[in-house]
Amino acid sequence: MTSQVKVLPSGHTFSVEPHETVLEAALRQGVGLPYGCRDGACGACKGKVVAGTVTQDGYQDKALSASEREQGMALFCCSRPQGDISIEAREVVGVADIQVKTLPCRVESIIKVHDVAVLKLKLPVSERLQFKAGQYIDILMKDGKKRSFSIANAPHDDQFLELHIRNQPGGSFSEYVFQQMKEREIMRFKGPLGTFFLREDSDKPIVFVASGTGFAPVKGIIEHAIQQNIQREMVFYWGARTKADLYMADLAGSWQQQHPHITFIPVLSEALPEDAWIGRTGFVHQAVLDDFADLSGYQAYVCGAPLMVEAAHSSFTRERQLPEDEFFSDAFFLSKDMGAASSS
Repeated sequence: MTSQVKVLPSGHTFSVEPHETVLEAALRQGVGLPYGCRDGACGACKGKVVAGTVTQDGYQDKALSASEREQGMALFCCSRPQGDISIEAREVVGVADIQVKTLPCRVESIIKVHDVAVLKLKLPVSERLQFKAGQYIDILMKDGKKRSFSIANAPHDDQFLELHIRNQPGGSFSEYVFQQMKEREIMRFKGPLGTFFLREDSDKPIVFVASGTGFAPVKGIIEHAIQQNIQREMVFYWGARTKADLYMADLAGSWQQQHPHITFIPVLSEALPEDAWIGRTGFVHQAVLDDFADLSGYQAYVCGAPLMVEAAHSSFTRERQLPEDEFFSDAFFLSKDMGAASSS
C-alpha cells in the first residue's frame, strides 16, 4: 500500500511505495531531504515524525538514541511508513535538480602520495557529471557491493573525477587500488550523492574541519568557492597523525598564500621526531575550540572519522553556540571501505 508523506514546514508531499524507505522515495521524486551514508550510521537524515508512525531497521544507536526515538525522531534512510505520515525535516535546496546517473568510467591515472592514491576517472566523451562540490559517488563492484568516495575536484574542473583513496589494511577495494588496479581499467559508478556541499545562499564565515582523507570533499568545496570568487572568511583545520599524512599540505597552503580570506591550520595528533613539527598538535576539533569562543555567527563543514565528526558536532553546538542547522557533515564509515571515504 502506497503511503503519503507531508514535509513540514515546506508542505511538500510525496508518495512511498511498500519497498521504499522515506529517503529513497523522497530522492526519487526530487524532494531534497538531507542525507549522508544512507546506511543508518551517520544521522544526517534525522528528522521528526509529527503524525503517523514508521518502522526503522538497521541503524546504529549512535545515530539515533533511545531518547531521540521517544521524542519522535527517526532516520529517514531506514524508516518505512505505516500509513500516511507527516515529518519535520530541513530540506536541501539544489540537489533535487541534479540527475543521479549510473555511468562507466576509465581509470585515467593513479598517483600515490604517501598512503593515499589520487585516482582520476574519465567519463565517456559524450557524458559530463553535474554535481555539487563535496558530493560523493558509489563505485559499483562486480560482486554487487558498492564503495563510496567523495569527489575531490570542483564542478568547473570536470574533465576527470578525482578520488582520494587511503591504503587501509583489510579494505578490499583500497587494497585492490594499491596492488592491482591499472590505468585504462573500466569501472562503473552511480552519482552524484550526498548533501555535503557549500550553502551559497549564506554570507556567514566558515570553519572547515577535516581529518585524513576528509580533505577530499573540502578540497572540492574550497576550489569551487575560489572559482566562484566567494569572499566569505574561511578557516580550514586539517587534522592528521603525522606530517606525511597531510598529503596535499602544499596545495592547502597555497590557498592561504593566494587568498587573504582563507586560513589553513594543520594539526597533528602523533607528530614524529623527524617531522620537526612546530605547528598545532592534539585533536583537530579541539584546535577549533581553542581558537573560537563563539561560533554562533558561523557555518561549520566537518568531514572525516565518525568520532571526530561527533565530537565536533557536540562541542561546537553545545559549547560554542553554533546553530544546529549550520553544522554540515560527512562522516566516513566502514561502509565506505575505509578508503577515500575514511579519514584514518
